[in-house]
Amino acid sequence: MKNFLRLLFLLTLFIGSSFNSYAAEKVEYLKTDWSFKGLFGKFDRGALQRGYQVYTEVCSSCHSMKYLSYRNLAEKGGPEFTEAQAKAIAASFEVKDGPNADGDMFTRPGKLSDKFVMPYENVKAAQAANGGAYPPDMSVLVKARGGGVDYIYSLLQGYEDPPVGVNLDDGVYYNKYMYGNKIKMANQLSDGLVEYADGTSATVEQMSKDVTTFLMWAAEPHLESRHRMGFKAIVYLIILTILVYFSMKRIWSRIETKV
Repeated sequence: MKNFLRLLFLLTLFIGSSFNSYAAEKVEYLKTDWSFKGLFGKFDRGALQRGYQVYTEVCSSCHSMKYLSYRNLAEKGGPEFTEAQAKAIAASFEVKDGPNADGDMFTRPGKLSDKFVMPYENVKAAQAANGGAYPPDMSVLVKARGGGVDYIYSLLQGYEDPPVGVNLDDGVYYNKYMYGNKIKMANQLSDGLVEYADGTSATVEQMSKDVTTFLMWAAEPHLESRHRMGFKAIVYLIILTILVYFSMKRIWSRIETKV
């Protein structure tokens, strides 16, 4: 019994210290108004198209999105580029195909059915080009990181000079929202880095929000239809509850109460 109590005490002490350590490290993420949040949330089409532009011009040189095809860009519920625009986007990329009749691989313009072009041939090539670090695939990144969209949005704006006493190795940068505050990806965003086709001012905050919105859609492309289905289910349950209530009331009204 004495050993059991000692073990229970040590376990409680360990859990308590772990919780306090986590609470001490937890950082309050930046907040913004996400259009897709809530029961009636929908993606902002302009933000999705701008976010794709940021991904293409800034992120795609290192980060892949292997679960997306170019045809997804024209599908309902997404950025909703026209089919002609999506075809033009796909054709702007060179895709390796083959083998041909001679047994050789060849390159051709992309088609709607093609997956997004990968920045590297394989994982080893990606690591070699990034100092040993592997840039994660962005297809479901917002679902794979604690904090989701708020974390990604904050991380993109969290670069700053390290505090006094914090030493960083070469190729490592300080980010107050990164787990452990150390990240191997340099700050990629600066005001005016891209020129938005719709004339929106490309501030760091705006680009962070747009590309995060695009990543949210990539990870959950059926979000809008799920919201619509959820709303219909709630309406159905409310109507069903009302009908059941009046039915039960009518049934019980026929039963005489015995005194």
